[in-house]
Amino acid sequence: MAILEAQGLTKIIDTGTHRVEILRGIDFEVPAGQFVAIVGASGSGKSTLLGLLAGLDTATAGRVVIDGTDITGLSEDKLALVRGRKVGFVFQSYQLIPTLTAEENVLLPYELAGGDVRSGTARARALLDSVGLSDRLDHYPVQLSGGEQQRVALARAFMAKPPILMADEPTGNLDSVNGAHVLDLLITLNGREGTTLVLVTHDPALTGRADRIVTLRDGRIVADEVRDPAGAVRE
Repeated sequence: MAILEAQGLTKIIDTGTHRVEILRGIDFEVPAGQFVAIVGASGSGKSTLLGLLAGLDTATAGRVVIDGTDITGLSEDKLALVRGRKVGFVFQSYQLIPTLTAEENVLLPYELAGGDVRSGTARARALLDSVGLSDRLDHYPVQLSGGEQQRVALARAFMAKPPILMADEPTGNLDSVNGAHVLDLLITLNGREGTTLVLVTHDPALTGRADRIVTLRDGRIVADEVRDPAGAVRE
């Protein structure tokens, strides 16, 4: 059963002088537990598609279903509730709150969802330990390197145990060493937590480890390749 579905997903921007079709009728399903990499040239619609799938943006036409919930037309309050329970997100630019410590940043989505602070604190510390930051719990983002900030963001994304994790160029702002480390942590955490992973990337190291590669061009899916357990590709 698909945990994530897009049906006829279309995004058009009308500037008043011209009409830009960013996505043109995307049909897309992701089964639970799959690791999907969305690739394509700049301007192909990758990040727009990810934002629509996550409920961070609104489509011009079509529908998105997240873990059985059709989010099309939901109010912002109801949409935020679905996102909080169903989707974790890792941004290229980390998006940590500067006035909160590493531990507080990780705890935030759990607390906003009404989670128990005591059990949440234990999980936040365990997640930060799993990404090698047990000695940085009380550090603020400005006191952390870029790689460390992205590791905090990874821990935060998994904090509420979302069934779906989405990532937009998660290694894009990191050097090759830190990028490789974050990639390993992302895939390790994803496997341990049993999450469905959908990410946008230009990084061949990421696409090389995905179960499935979806290629966009001019707002349309032009290739959809699935690797079998032996690593071979089948369309």
